[in-house]
Amino acid sequence: MTNNSNTSRVTVKVLEQMKNDGEKISMLTAYDFSFAKIIDEAGIDVILVGDSASNVMAGHETTLPITLDQMIYHASAVVRAVKRALVVVDLPFGTYQADSKEALKSAIRIMKESGAHAVKLEGGHLAKESIERIIQAGIPVMGHLGLTPQSIYKFGTYTVRAKDYEEANTLIDDSKMLEKIGCFSIVLEKIPNILAKKVASNLRLPIIGIGAGSDVDGRRI
Repeated sequence: MTNNSNTSRVTVKVLEQMKNDGEKISMLTAYDFSFAKIIDEAGIDVILVGDSASNVMAGHETTLPITLDQMIYHASAVVRAVKRALVVVDLPFGTYQADSKEALKSAIRIMKESGAHAVKLEGGHLAKESIERIIQAGIPVMGHLGLTPQSIYKFGTYTVRAKDYEEANTLIDDSKMLEKIGCFSIVLEKIPNILAKKVASNLRLPIIGIGAGSDVDGRRI
C-alpha cells in the first residue's frame, strides 16, 4: 500500500508484481462515493464492492437478498470516486450459480454499467464453468474460498471453515483449479492460518485473507 494518491492505476498485473516482490496488498470494502474516495486517497490497492451491502446498507440478515441492479448501483458510486484502486464487484447470489451463460451476462452488466475493473465469485469446482466463461470473455475474476457467505444456510454458521482434513484438501484443490483456469486472485475467508499460508506459498496468484492470518499476500478488512 502507498499513501501517494497520484500513483498509477492498480491493475491485476500490478497485484501480481506486488506478490512477486513480496509487497503486501491492501483491500477494503466500500459501498458509496464518499467512503470510496477516502479509501482510494489513502492508497488502498483494491476496493471491493461487496454483496455485504445487503447487510450493512440494507439491513438484511444475510447477503442473499441483494440484487444485481443494487450491486451495480453501489459499484457505480464507488467507481466514480476512485482514481487509483482496482475496483472488484461481487456477483450476487443467484446470478451465476445455475447457468454459466447467465453468469457471463451478469458479469458483463456489472462491467458495462458500473465501470468496475473485475468481479468476484464464491466457490470452487462447482463454479468452474461460470468462472471460465467470464474469464474467456476478457473479464478478470477474483475467486473466493473458505467461508462463503452466500452459502450460509448450507453451513449454518459463520465459524472458521476447513478445519478438518477433507475440507482443507478440497480447498487446496479448488485454489489450484482457480489459478489454473485464470483467476487473478483468491480471497480466503475464515480458514486456519496454517492452511492459508500453505495456499499462498504454493500459488503464483495473490491470496487475500479475511480472518485467515497474516501469512497471505494481503488482507481485507
